[in-house]
Amino acid sequence: MSVSAAYRPDPQFPALGREFADPVEAADFPATILRYRNDRAAVTVGLDTLTDEEWIAHFGRFRPLPGNIDPPVAQRYHGHQFRVYNPDLGDGRGFLFAQLREAGTGRLLDLGTKGSGQTPWSRSGDGRLTLKGGVREVLATAMLEALGVPTSRSFSLVETGEALERGDEPSPTRASVLVRLSHSHVRFGTFQRHAFFQAKDRVGALVDHVVATYYPELQGANDRPAALLEAVCGKAARLTASWMAAGFVHGVLNTDNMNITGESFDYGPYRFLPKSDPNFTAAYFDHNGLYSFGRQPEAVFWNLQQLAGCLSLVTESDPLVEALNGFGPAYRRELMAAMLGRLGVIPRGDEEDAELVQAAFGAMAEGGERLRWEPFFFDWFGGREDRAMAGPRADLYAAVDVAEFRRRVAAYEPARPHRLAHPYFAQAEPEELLIDEIEAIWADIDQRDDWTAFHAKLARIEAARTAWGLSQPSSATPTAPAPPRPG
Repeated sequence: MSVSAAYRPDPQFPALGREFADPVEAADFPATILRYRNDRAAVTVGLDTLTDEEWIAHFGRFRPLPGNIDPPVAQRYHGHQFRVYNPDLGDGRGFLFAQLREAGTGRLLDLGTKGSGQTPWSRSGDGRLTLKGGVREVLATAMLEALGVPTSRSFSLVETGEALERGDEPSPTRASVLVRLSHSHVRFGTFQRHAFFQAKDRVGALVDHVVATYYPELQGANDRPAALLEAVCGKAARLTASWMAAGFVHGVLNTDNMNITGESFDYGPYRFLPKSDPNFTAAYFDHNGLYSFGRQPEAVFWNLQQLAGCLSLVTESDPLVEALNGFGPAYRRELMAAMLGRLGVIPRGDEEDAELVQAAFGAMAEGGERLRWEPFFFDWFGGREDRAMAGPRADLYAAVDVAEFRRRVAAYEPARPHRLAHPYFAQAEPEELLIDEIEAIWADIDQRDDWTAFHAKLARIEAARTAWGLSQPSSATPTAPAPPRPG
């Protein structure tokens, strides 16, 4: 097998035992057609040297990686779904396939699956993933990474040759299995399961595992559960702020869809905003707008409160309340940083920065239906009024009341002026990922098996990623990586 010298297996989670996960087997698929492999991500874990045949063997047939998890395990968890507690959850169509160290940083990373077959937690589900769902997740993670959002990375997508019946989309539809690379798959709901059973020893063991594995700097804390909650609140604040700056609506912010290391993952009915709208929802079944764009900070904080309730089994409440109270200030700091990063300007101080961010949101609201979210940041990158007023939306900026934003941004220096020389900024329009384009990409695949638009879109998103310079690659990532390879 042709793994590189950077491959460092380090399976940690299975040692927690059978109360935390169940050994499972992958489905035996009729076909394994490689549709996407992310070699840029694979470089960071020493798997980019696999041949396509080896890749399919591991990520389509799930032959164990050397020295790694064997057999894979389906994790046990509970969760609140639209704030209704559900004790009948767990990995119902996925499993933890491998854990390995990231080259350059030493971080522990997970390879987890989606659509790999039934598990003890599938209930009445078939354990499968639609090909459309896989395509949508690959596009989402690529765009979010480009916009600087902490996210899982789509690692592999294999079409499996099955016809699936689904009640909420045209059927039969094609099937796939996705592999994602993420920092952790330990969810808030993982803690909730053991708190539900009042298993203080297992909650304590999970705290110990998470601290030792993901937050070793907290090992010497006097109150490790409270210190852990404080750290998770900080990570969640950064994640939420990055969603807001990216104009992203996750759609299903249940407690089983939030992990303890602060990465976004599991993309179902997501949307990117076409325009500024705090009431915009992604999920057609979110009838009350619980997870609308503007309510995402509230939703994340509510989920953190549920995690705190679990941790109250193993520590006092006061330090947990204090940790929770840190979320609001952390979110405001992270939102300013994320918005200034998107605008490409150097911070000038908390008060001025907050006023600029408020003015930016105000300008987008004033733009209404005419001003799309992504073009605003594209036009004003580097704080360059001359560029914005020479672009295709100059008349709009002159017509609507954006004077306050223009006045404030004029005082800022560009943080990355050299980036404006990137060919991406010579375009008239930025790269977006709105629903109509996703549907058009899928229509080409579904009707003609034409993947041209899919791979062209990924190449354009990669160009945007390098132009923005917002993502945080590991030290092992090449400075000018190639875009992900088509299958």
